[in-house]
Amino acid sequence: MNLFMTRKLEVSFNSPQCGWMSIGFDDGRNEFHTTTAHAPHANALPELLRILTQLLDSNSNQHEYILHWNRDPEEFDFRFLRSDGGGLLLEVYQYPGEEREIATRDLVFSHLGDIKEVCQAFAETFDRLYEDRETDEFEFNWRQPFPFKEFEEFKKRLD
Repeated sequence: MNLFMTRKLEVSFNSPQCGWMSIGFDDGRNEFHTTTAHAPHANALPELLRILTQLLDSNSNQHEYILHWNRDPEEFDFRFLRSDGGGLLLEVYQYPGEEREIATRDLVFSHLGDIKEVCQAFAETFDRLYEDRETDEFEFNWRQPFPFKEFEEFKKRLD
């Protein structure tokens, strides 16, 4: 019996517009939506895909990953904490500015689930971004190329 099947995570990354992207997380109990910027954390999307790929690697000894992202002036840390039993804790912290002082952060979302299921939720939204990239003029609107290499590596690891 899987102890982490209590809540299904839904992840949404909407089509970028003018260097901004609306993102959201919802698991039926917790919900968080915000807008993120393409800069100054220009590698946020490829780094997120690298983190998800590493989380799926059962041979990896690393248990904690932190992704930095922002909304300007607010900053976000996406913390991924993997357990030895196949569980994954996803936490999103919001900071009022770029200083990232622990005393000023707020936990705005958390989800505990199965690593594969959480990664599948991210895969679904990245699949949509990939499928709509030309129609939505992804590179023009996000002001960065779609992270093809990282997306392919993530999909291979997920399968």
